Amino acid sequence: MKKIAWPEWWDWEIEFTPHLLKRMEDRAFNESDLRKMLGRSTNYRADIVEERWIIETQHKRHRWEVIVEPDELEKLLVIITAYPVWSE
Repeated sequence: MKKIAWPEWWDWEIEFTPHLLKRMEDRAFNESDLRKMLGRSTNYRADIVEERWIIETQHKRHRWEVIVEPDELEKLLVIITAYPVWSE
């Protein structure tokens, strides 16, 4: 398996948005689940929103995507949202 070359921001401390906290409740996952998802991430790609990235991962044997936005000034990886991917 090819090893991903993650960007510098990948190792920054993470910060949660209020939107993410609401989605965690709606989608039945918690901070521990999210950290595990980030730990098993397989790839990343640019989002349609400039300066945001889509992290590809899994949770409970389903594909998930986590949207992140690196904060260069504060050196924080801001987690915007996370959601399951139901179709290809």
